[in-house]
Amino acid sequence: MTDTNVTLALLESRKQKLEKRRSFFKNVGGISVGMVGGTFLSACGGSVKDAIAQAAAPTDVDILNFALNLEYLEAQFYSYAALGVGLPANLLTGAGTQGAVTGGRQVQFKDPLVAQYAKEIAQDEIAHVAFLRGALGAAAVAQPALDIGGTDPNGAFSSAARAAGLVGPGVAFDPYASDENFLLGAFIFEDVGVTAYKGASPLIQNKTFLEAAAGILAAEAYHAGLVRTVLYSKGLSTPSLRTAAGAISDARDSLDGTSDVDQGIVHASDATVSNIVPLDKDGIAFSRTPGDVLNIVYLTRESVTMGGFFPRGANGVLNMSSAYS
Repeated sequence: MTDTNVTLALLESRKQKLEKRRSFFKNVGGISVGMVGGTFLSACGGSVKDAIAQAAAPTDVDILNFALNLEYLEAQFYSYAALGVGLPANLLTGAGTQGAVTGGRQVQFKDPLVAQYAKEIAQDEIAHVAFLRGALGAAAVAQPALDIGGTDPNGAFSSAARAAGLVGPGVAFDPYASDENFLLGAFIFEDVGVTAYKGASPLIQNKTFLEAAAGILAAEAYHAGLVRTVLYSKGLSTPSLRTAAGAISDARDSLDGTSDVDQGIVHASDATVSNIVPLDKDGIAFSRTPGDVLNIVYLTRESVTMGGFFPRGANGVLNMSSAYS
């Protein structure tokens, strides 16, 4: 079976479950075109005052569409890395400007376990995109332009790696070049996804949507834990991987304000102890606001609407990063 057929077979195998969930959403008063049309259109095409109001009090549609932007990014990265192909065309359309994917190619994995993990996560992320699009219906945003390339020294991955000190000026970081580079590339995303869903969960009003978001949060946490575990394990023989993961964590934390909500994979006070699960003093995962999440994926401390992995910005109302300069 070809990689394209693998992707299509995955979507088909989950179709019945998705249809059941979609039906449930509609039956319990979920998002339908009639319910959200006015709110969604006014947020996208209304006055500046309306846009400010939306930013201050995002609707469930806004929040799920914000999550969908992140899922597009993750799904495309993992799909190319594990399967050698991007998302099918029927999962890319929607409100806003549909963009193309820059870069992305299949990793020639040396470690069969890493290859299997990559394929599993890819399947999960593709399913997340399909599920959120089904839940949002006609209100779903299109995939925005994404930069997931590994050959441009000024591309998003290279810029993120340079901020962490992994590569020097004019040098590209290619997450598809090796198992280790793939894991570090994945590490850039995974913890951000967990904190994004954790931060968004208190804002969701509909309990059905909250339950769905909690389910995706759990999946993202499993993914993050898996990536962190493999990096830590490989770091036993290649200590530079642990150092690199710590540097990426510090770089992320430097973008989203003064609070320290990011941690590497080694315990801060004892280098002989792992730190697979980054938690606060109460053993609880950290949260990020949508603006703080965008600081990281836009690779900036400025309040902007595009940059980094989203060269033309995210689609939807929640598209502006926070200001920390």
